[in-house]
Amino acid sequence: MKDFDYAAPTTIDDAVGLLAKHNGRAKLLAGGTDLIVQLREFFREADVVVDVKKIAEVMDLRVEADGRLWIGAGVPCYRIYRDERVANSRGGLVDAARIIGGWQIQSRASIGGNLCNSSPAADSIPALIAERAVCHVAGPGGRRTVAVDEFCTAPGKNVLAAGEMLVGIEHPATAAKSASAYERFIPRNEMDIAVVGLGSWVRLDPTGKTIAEARIGLGAVAPTPLFAAEASQWLSGKPATEETFAQAGELAKKIAKPISDMRGPADYRVHLVGVLVRRTLATAVSRAAS
Repeated sequence: MKDFDYAAPTTIDDAVGLLAKHNGRAKLLAGGTDLIVQLREFFREADVVVDVKKIAEVMDLRVEADGRLWIGAGVPCYRIYRDERVANSRGGLVDAARIIGGWQIQSRASIGGNLCNSSPAADSIPALIAERAVCHVAGPGGRRTVAVDEFCTAPGKNVLAAGEMLVGIEHPATAAKSASAYERFIPRNEMDIAVVGLGSWVRLDPTGKTIAEARIGLGAVAPTPLFAAEASQWLSGKPATEETFAQAGELAKKIAKPISDMRGPADYRVHLVGVLVRRTLATAVSRAAS
């Protein structure tokens, strides 16, 4: 590992100033479960590592008065699934947070870091897409917001420009009779990378028998995680039945463009999209109806 300096700013402005000063040679540290490995293996280099854990806004996990959820970019996974306010309302995000590495990793790894690492197979991103989450970004030019489904641009790359950092992720307030779910297929039982990851969110009508609105996020089937817009829109007004879930799965498969690699062939991954759409929609509907 190449030697680097360490900084621990306490404000967003100071962190952004360090990023701008070092012109691409400063790297942000939240949990460090990706960054430290990448620095050690020389996949990345840094002149300075900027630890964001002393910035209150980045470490804040809160539910606003209007029901919106704020997850600071440095909040570790275990805080997500141990917080009853989150666990009772964002099932898909909790499903994902519970399986990012083992429990030791989850004590450090953050949802924000998982997003900024921008792996096509990241577990949190399909769940965030399904739940219509929005990224809050700060940089030399001020602050801006970006929908999670527009954040990743290529494997390991995203929309963050020079000097910018992810401050936090905001979820909209939950609606009545709505819920989400996330599942992945992996060769091993735990601590593996998704062959396919799938997040679904639904809102049921007052009867609980019809899908009023839905969103589906896909992972590990393209260079970036995907929002299955056609399948999501098609679900609106459809009965909440296995037949509906299966048809939505067929529509979602149309946008999957996976590669074949050591984790599985492309055609099998496409097949898994249909399977996981059915499963996550069924779970989300069950949660929404309860």
